[in-house]
Amino acid sequence: MNTVTKRDLVVRISNETGMTQQQVFDVIQKTLDMVTATLAAGDEVVLRNFGSFQVRETKQKIGRNPNSPSADVIIPPRAIVKFKPGKEMRERVATLLPSLRENSNQ
Repeated sequence: MNTVTKRDLVVRISNETGMTQQQVFDVIQKTLDMVTATLAAGDEVVLRNFGSFQVRETKQKIGRNPNSPSADVIIPPRAIVKFKPGKEMRERVATLLPSLRENSNQ
C-alpha cells in the first residue's frame, strides 16, 4: 500500500477541479485547522459518509519501565482523538480483504 500525503491530495484535486494548487492547499489546510480547533474545544466532528472524530479520555493506568520492570509508573489520564469510519468508508475499505468483507456483514 502507498502513502498519500497532503501534497498528493492537493495535486490530485487541483488536476480534477481546475483550481490552482494554492487554492486547494488553502481549503485543505483550513479544513484541517477547523477540525483540530473543534476537537480542541471538546466537540465532535461528523463528516457524513466519511466518519466522525471524537475526543475521548483515557483512564489513569499503571505501566512498567522496560529498563526497570520492578518500578511502577503511573500514566495519567489524557485526551485522545478517536476516529469512527462511516458506513460508506467501512464498506469500501472492507473490499480490500475477503475476511473484512465477512466481518462487515455481521
